[in-house]
Amino acid sequence: MKLNFEEMSVPELRKYVLEHRDDMEAMRALFHHPSLKWKTMPPLATADGTQLEENIRIAEEAIRQRIDAENSRKSNESSE
Repeated sequence: MKLNFEEMSVPELRKYVLEHRDDMEAMRALFHHPSLKWKTMPPLATADGTQLEENIRIAEEAIRQRIDAENSRKSNESSE
């Protein structure tokens, strides 16, 4: 039976890779896991230091979403 690495969480995938170090497909899945990708943010200020309020709002919202997703994940793990 072939495992679906895309459905595995990072901790599950990390554990699998440590137990199957020769499985390059699993390693690639771990290194390219969507939750480990960085999100590029727009600049928060201009070169002269003027704050860009809209970009700050976008960054704050992205951070808030990341925190909410992490809290939801932890909540789901603790209820299992």
